[in-house]
Amino acid sequence: MALSLLGHISRGECKAMTHPPTDEADGQAADAAPVSAATVPVPTSAHAGPISHAIFRVARLHRMIAGQLLRRVGLYPGQELVMMQLWERGPQRQTDLVRLIDSDAATMTRTLQRLENAGFVRRSPSPTDKRAVIVEPTAASLALRREVERTWSDLEAAATGSLSADERITALDVLQRLEHSLAQSATALEE
Repeated sequence: MALSLLGHISRGECKAMTHPPTDEADGQAADAAPVSAATVPVPTSAHAGPISHAIFRVARLHRMIAGQLLRRVGLYPGQELVMMQLWERGPQRQTDLVRLIDSDAATMTRTLQRLENAGFVRRSPSPTDKRAVIVEPTAASLALRREVERTWSDLEAAATGSLSADERITALDVLQRLEHSLAQSATALEE
């Protein structure tokens, strides 16, 4: 990694931060825990799960940057995902949004209340099912769509700016495989 959120770092600096320092005398790893490119110390107890620890760090940084970018357009992380589904699919039952976003009912209710208060969605009872609530994007939300798309472009650039086109393809493939593996594990844990 040649670029961190703190600025440019050299490959040597990155290697020094992600690999344990060695004792000059015998070349063995010193006792100090390695430090990631974002200067987060990796606890010794996390050495058994370096990929899981990296996923945690990357997800945390990604969400932090997403939050900063989305604040500029008046949204919180996750709200843009709801809006994307509504713009793409049109009016949806609230329960369908829960499934599409892989959320829970209480979180979706709070998210929709905030989006409704901001004037981006309208909720109304379903004309065919009195238990269901239909959520639709408002005309005011259409101007927001361009801003959200630009925000996601900026977020993508922040996450992958130093990667070549081939590295981006490889990263996406690996992430999809990790997601598939984690989804299978989640299903197995639920059984």
